[in-house]
Amino acid sequence: MNNYILGIWDGHDAGAAIIEGDRILFAVNEERLTGRKLEAGFPVLSIKACLSYVGIISSDITEIAASTADPAKTLTRIFPSLKEEYYLIRRRKKGPGRFDSFKKKFKYRFTEYGPNSVSTYLSRLYLNKKLSEMGFCNYNLHILNHHSCHANAAARCSGFDECLVITLDGLGDGLSGSIWKFKNGKLSPAGGISAKVSMGVFFEHVTNLLNMRELEDEGKVMAFANYAYPVDDSVNPLLNIIKCDGLSFVSDYSSTGMFKEMKRIFWRYPPEQFACMAQRVVEKRTTELVKNAIAQTGMKKLALAGGLFSNIKLNKRLGELDEVENISVFPHMGDGGLAIGAALEVNYHKSGLSRCILPDLYLGPGYTEKEILDCLGKKNASYERISDPAMTAAGLILKNEIILWFRGRMETGPRALGNRSILARADDRSLKDRLNLALKKRVWYQPFCPSLLIEDAKELLHTEKLNTADNPFMTMAYSVRDDRMSAMEGVVNLDGTCRPHFVGDENPRYRELLGHIKKKTGYGVVLNTSFNIHGDPVVCSPEDALDTLYRTDVRYLFMEDFLVENKAR
Repeated sequence: MNNYILGIWDGHDAGAAIIEGDRILFAVNEERLTGRKLEAGFPVLSIKACLSYVGIISSDITEIAASTADPAKTLTRIFPSLKEEYYLIRRRKKGPGRFDSFKKKFKYRFTEYGPNSVSTYLSRLYLNKKLSEMGFCNYNLHILNHHSCHANAAARCSGFDECLVITLDGLGDGLSGSIWKFKNGKLSPAGGISAKVSMGVFFEHVTNLLNMRELEDEGKVMAFANYAYPVDDSVNPLLNIIKCDGLSFVSDYSSTGMFKEMKRIFWRYPPEQFACMAQRVVEKRTTELVKNAIAQTGMKKLALAGGLFSNIKLNKRLGELDEVENISVFPHMGDGGLAIGAALEVNYHKSGLSRCILPDLYLGPGYTEKEILDCLGKKNASYERISDPAMTAAGLILKNEIILWFRGRMETGPRALGNRSILARADDRSLKDRLNLALKKRVWYQPFCPSLLIEDAKELLHTEKLNTADNPFMTMAYSVRDDRMSAMEGVVNLDGTCRPHFVGDENPRYRELLGHIKKKTGYGVVLNTSFNIHGDPVVCSPEDALDTLYRTDVRYLFMEDFLVENKAR
């Protein structure tokens, strides 16, 4: 008798995860398997991948956890064409129509409603139907609260015995955020933030007004904000849009009224200034919320989840507060991590296990040598087996080559962490433009991030207040030391910060590569960006990796112990 629990999420960035005991065995998002970034819909391929990894069939699963049953989510389950249309419009795959303004107003107002008995019943019918089609039978289906799933992921993977848990995102199940106390393995609610006033929706409006893709390009807005002169709070009109009141956000505007007022304000400012003012709102108001929550609960350790906490500048500000003792951001903080959170919540109620071991995020598919060789043969690739990939790769990086690095199991979550990565020197500023414009095909102002040996962190970064062990997976901004800027030129933001990946013993071959770099430069640090072209998901399979190689100006791909050369380069 197994104790597997399957978690599923069938919304924005759909995916699935399977856990057993205190371990997440496998987790993947549908985008990696379909090739459509931030895929929405029922995660058939992700579920099949979970079952395949643990070597079971659907009828072996007795506990299934799903998230969110509000009316809006239920409507898109019943009428999936609505979800598909929004996906295509949001990703700029479909042009605007004459009824878009009405649809936008309906979307924002309808999504504010929480679940009810009818929406929950209809969601259960839909999920049971889809699961039955996949052969599932004799299982218990648990439909859980959206923010409860975020909170369970944050608390149970934080490593803290007790902490304050805060979730903030756009909205889900009638809330845009929640506050919890985690103690003795139990999560107790301490407050909820209405979906009618959402900090996530506020920043989504900013993204939309800047002609970027909401739910996807908020990181661009954060980076763009660095290129403006700061505006004093006394003359920042966006601070009047949304305010903090105790453990909630308040506003004089509805979600659609907020958009209209922000559009009026935007007309008076350059876009980078508008982005800067909006970033300030997010940081100031969320800081006020956190301080109020700490004062009310007395808990000084923070565990965070929800899409708003993909904002690393906000996370840094929160972590540096005098009131905060430690901070942990769940590394798959957006809705793509809901499947994990749902499974963890059911696991606690079924088995009493309150903590989850999360030594790394290499939870996705891996590929055998035979599968890789078969792929290389089918593509007529030019390759050779090499005895020491880490040393060879480091040598090429030190010669200013950009390399593609494919090894082991794929990372889960939005960040590449040394198994599906593009690597380059961290101390060469000129590589940034080459990567952005010629390879990644991104806007020029988006920064790149470093992977570095965790023991070198204190030499390169200001880590006095931010514990590197609590946030090793690129969830936090750190300030680079002034006397180490030259070693980090290619990975430092305009504001002197970076978003680092700290490498310990969890990835031996990647650690070897960084060790070879350190022997030559003094520090084990490389530029590490996700192995994909902008707008595509991170590569998953050997086929994906070769396809990306041949679509770029990169010459070398390391795939396990094979070095593939792009002869057309």
